[in-house]
Amino acid sequence: MSAHLEFVEKNVAYAESFDKGHLPVPPAKKLLIVTCMDARIDCYKSLGLELGEAHIVRNAGGSARDAFRSILISQRLLGTREIAVFHHTNCGMQSFTAPQLRSLVKSDALSRPDNEKEEIEKTVDGMTFYEFSDLEGSVREDVKYLKENLLVLEEAKITGWIYDTANGKVRSYAFWLSRLHLKMFSTWQVKQVV
Repeated sequence: MSAHLEFVEKNVAYAESFDKGHLPVPPAKKLLIVTCMDARIDCYKSLGLELGEAHIVRNAGGSARDAFRSILISQRLLGTREIAVFHHTNCGMQSFTAPQLRSLVKSDALSRPDNEKEEIEKTVDGMTFYEFSDLEGSVREDVKYLKENLLVLEEAKITGWIYDTANGKVRSYAFWLSRLHLKMFSTWQVKQVV
């Protein structure tokens, strides 16, 4: 049975008790979470968040680069000032390389007409998949990417986390004070020395 066939029935039950229509568009905690699309992760329950408190941006692997368009909109138009990057154990992004995935897509296209096959090959060759082999390193890289990205607001707090799919626990792995806080701290250090 296709999952979409249950949508209307399940939605009727949800809508009967729905009482969140009054929530404002900007998230109440000014928080944006970037995480993986993995179906085992429930950001709201695992972090004690309520509907309307945070933006949740999901993609394969929880890549900050892949999520950046949403991060920019969330910060500039909807007031978020904190970014939490969550990667997780047992992630599918650790199970392949980009050349393997490209090869799979191209082999699936072999039966297509030549013009379609060429377009598929060209498109998949131009894609970046952001796969990784080092979980902790991938969190550090995403936090570093965000902290060095001049389009991220200067006052943004950026943290990196790992969610353990075996036990549901999270641990902080990378923390970054905003560029604004670092400037203030550097100024304070200079004043203390003088």
